[in-house]
Amino acid sequence: MLLFLLRFVFRLRLILLLLFFLLFVAARLVLRLLVLCLLLILLILILLLLLLLLLLLLLLLIFLIFLLLIFLLLLLVLVRLVLLFLLLVLLLLFVLLRWRWGRGGLLLLFSIF
Repeated sequence: MLLFLLRFVFRLRLILLLLFFLLFVAARLVLRLLVLCLLLILLILILLLLLLLLLLLLLLLIFLIFLLLIFLLLLLVLVRLVLLFLLLVLLLLFVLLRWRWGRGGLLLLFSIF
């Protein structure tokens, strides 16, 4: 029983010494570690925010490229329509020249060019 009491007191004294060490000696170290952990968390949050901003810029770039492709497609359709209209005008001109002058008018037109 006495041995048990001595062990209990010794353990209690060790626990009290450890608490004293943590409260008065290691408090600065604990505070420094806490500040470092908070700074690390802040740095991670800033990096996540920057990655989110980069992702947003990438999505904006993809959207702008998509709009550019749509614009180029519409421009291509417009150019094809203009060329089709010019071809129709040229065909109409050939038909009118053939109707007006017959075969000789077309030969005269080709000899000019």
